[in-house]
Amino acid sequence: MVLDEGYFSRPATELARDLLGKWLCVRHGEEVLRRRIVETECYFGEEDTACHAHKGRTPRTDTLYQKGGITYIYLCYGIHSLLNIVTGPEGHPEAVLIRGVEGAIGPGRVTKLLGLTVTQNRTPLCPKCDIWVEDDGTLPPDFDALPRVGIDYAAKEDRERPWRYVKAREAEKET
Repeated sequence: MVLDEGYFSRPATELARDLLGKWLCVRHGEEVLRRRIVETECYFGEEDTACHAHKGRTPRTDTLYQKGGITYIYLCYGIHSLLNIVTGPEGHPEAVLIRGVEGAIGPGRVTKLLGLTVTQNRTPLCPKCDIWVEDDGTLPPDFDALPRVGIDYAAKEDRERPWRYVKAREAEKET
């Protein structure tokens, strides 16, 4: 089942966990790449100093303020495109970073594997737009809730929030 706009209207704090085990699908011509999501990370509102929208709405962060169900893809270090799924209601900046899928652990590796770039920023998540998420009814995997990574600029309390969700077996590979 293709997950629709209603699914993505929920808060990132819920969806970051719930997206584990779902299929991230990307169409390139006749080929459809499907990979199970195994790691996510939550960013939630201007009050979250790790969220790009912490300092308010700008041309770069405007996508985060849109209604859930679109992509927020940005360039990190001028090299890696990173895929986030915008969630929640319009006006509240929040998103879930896709940190890992089966076959690619690390957000830059995910977009490279799936052939995603910043040109696909603000793309609605639906098959006709070539990027979507599916739920095949598989039970969500066991997961570990861990502190987020790569956000040294954020306040200590925000760095320590357990808002990174990793499929349990994937977390074991980190140690």
